[in-house]
Amino acid sequence: MPALDSLYTSLRHSSVYTASTFETWWTVLVYAIVEPLYVYRFARNPHLRLANRHENGSNNTSSKPIPKMQRPKNRIFEGLTYITPLLFLDLTLIKKYGGVSTHEMALSGNYDPISLTKTIHGTFLAPTLHNFTLSSPLQARRALPTAPPTSRELVFQLVGSLFIYDTLFFGFHLILHHPFFAKVHFHHHNHQEIHPQITNKLDIFERLGLVLLANFSLNIIGSHVLTRTVFVVLFVWMLVDIHSGMDLPWGYDKILPEGWASGSKRHSVHHRVGNKYYEPFFNWWDDAYEWVCKRECKKVN
Repeated sequence: MPALDSLYTSLRHSSVYTASTFETWWTVLVYAIVEPLYVYRFARNPHLRLANRHENGSNNTSSKPIPKMQRPKNRIFEGLTYITPLLFLDLTLIKKYGGVSTHEMALSGNYDPISLTKTIHGTFLAPTLHNFTLSSPLQARRALPTAPPTSRELVFQLVGSLFIYDTLFFGFHLILHHPFFAKVHFHHHNHQEIHPQITNKLDIFERLGLVLLANFSLNIIGSHVLTRTVFVVLFVWMLVDIHSGMDLPWGYDKILPEGWASGSKRHSVHHRVGNKYYEPFFNWWDDAYEWVCKRECKKVN
């Protein structure tokens, strides 16, 4: 696909794109664009707010007061708690992507590829620290694949990584609702009404878990680095969408076939009751879990 080839060639020769910290800053930028758009829609369209519909009925247009939301200048600490641990990992660990040789990885990590390639494993499951020296004190750049992905590879990797993440986070989310982790997850549920800013209202443990699970979901199927770049846009949009607190006509649950996606409606129910609908994007694991729970209840009774 010529357009995809041209795009990736341009990105691959960009010093910004080859920086080891690119994905962290890219995620922050995408979130900084997407969330305010949802906040604006939330504040200006009370008829779309799910809390109003739940309290007053779907045909009632009366509105509850808009929940208190933070201005950007008051969210600096929130931003720092997200960025700091990720930048630390970016600047200390060698980036390992599918399609990149261990030779190139070694070079990017300030190692002698001839003598050390055998000790540097290409798999992300074996993290490798940067070779810290005065001439190269931090992992500043990342080695990228030479060839771009095909359009088919891009689509299959995106779909596959989203499904894997959805499955992994379902389990992680169930654990977070265990009484032992109640204090950790309480911060995310501590609100009067779900709204777009709740997306990033997370304990640092939750936030790292979310990012690492997304990273694992991409790496385990050897996703191309360009797939990762596109994934960030989809991932952030879907996360903000399910926390939007609105029933939007263009929500991703309206795009997918009926019954496939959880969407904002289902996730708002989870935030309201807390004991169902743990899956972030789709429905299959939640439906299976609910079926198992009902079956076990019948056995007990």
